[in-house]
Amino acid sequence: MQIKSRVAGDALYVLLCGELDEHSAAYTRITLDEVFSTPSLKKIIIDLSELSFMDSTGIGVLIGRYKRMKDRDIPIYITNPSPHAEKIFKMTGLYDIMPKIV
Repeated sequence: MQIKSRVAGDALYVLLCGELDEHSAAYTRITLDEVFSTPSLKKIIIDLSELSFMDSTGIGVLIGRYKRMKDRDIPIYITNPSPHAEKIFKMTGLYDIMPKIV
């Protein structure tokens, strides 16, 4: 798993590359918590175009980050989901809490 991030204005853009599963969950959780702690954020946009696989552990990582940001009133949006991620987000209803944007 590779995680790339950049801040533009009051938005944090995060690109997840690779597999988000039990083997990468701890690293992903720690890294996202670090980049999500950036001050003055108004929104987070997660790009899933390079996410090749995600299992239930990965879903849990994303839901956990969503809950932390919800407590700070910072919405998380999903963009460019890979076909695999799109299927999971639709099946699980994750788009209800982390909307897809173009």
